[in-house]
Amino acid sequence: MRRELATDAAIAAIADRQGGVVSRSNLLRLGLGASAVDHRVRTGRLHPFHRGVYSVGHRVVGADGRRWAAVLACGAGAVLSHASAAAAWDIRASAAGTIHVTVGPTGRAKRPGIRLHWRRVLPADEITQLSGLPITTPARTLLDLAASELRGRRLEAALDRAELLRLLDFADLERLLARYPGRPGTPALQAQLSRYVVGSIDTRSRLEELALELCDAHGLPRPHVNRVIEGKVRDFYWPHARARGRGRFLHVAPIPLGAQRRPRT
Repeated sequence: MRRELATDAAIAAIADRQGGVVSRSNLLRLGLGASAVDHRVRTGRLHPFHRGVYSVGHRVVGADGRRWAAVLACGAGAVLSHASAAAAWDIRASAAGTIHVTVGPTGRAKRPGIRLHWRRVLPADEITQLSGLPITTPARTLLDLAASELRGRRLEAALDRAELLRLLDFADLERLLARYPGRPGTPALQAQLSRYVVGSIDTRSRLEELALELCDAHGLPRPHVNRVIEGKVRDFYWPHARARGRGRFLHVAPIPLGAQRRPRT
């Protein structure tokens, strides 16, 4: 009994590092055989999540646990990637339930809830760890996002977020693009970098995002966003208007849901 309790404590310690989940290989390395694993499943100490992956103690698994479970289910060499990596890095939020995982040419077959991306090779400098979780680097993640048809202002916002979080080395990103000149996503990311000004955009709402998209769509000069002007934070500031004597600023107040616009008189 004492040995079993010690083993359960070791399982819990691994699960604590992996978002509440363990793999069958984790359990085998602790010396558990198939019968011991099955016994823990029957008694509710382990709960099957993916084939060969279990949640420990209960069935509720958070976002971190789902990412770990997907990577563990895909075997050695699998890494979190694409939109799921972007969400883990906090570069771009994702409400999708599907977890994106990149695997090598001998990666596992498809699994429910997991979107697999097969790569012949994924260089070591494009992989890192986030709290122990194998994941694509921020630069590689941005390239994968661009290849997945993230374009325009949304791609720029992801770049700005990565820079704001100090995740991005632009020299590394340039080297990565030079490595993949013909890869989908490279032209879009290069075009965005060619006109990108580090830290120039810091939107705080979807309304501000739409205003910038409107400027781009109609060829209007972009304002600086959320800058302190005359002691107050202004949503938009057009320094280009200084030709008339001083810059122009604008504060955009959100319209409450259900509010009615008053007719102009």
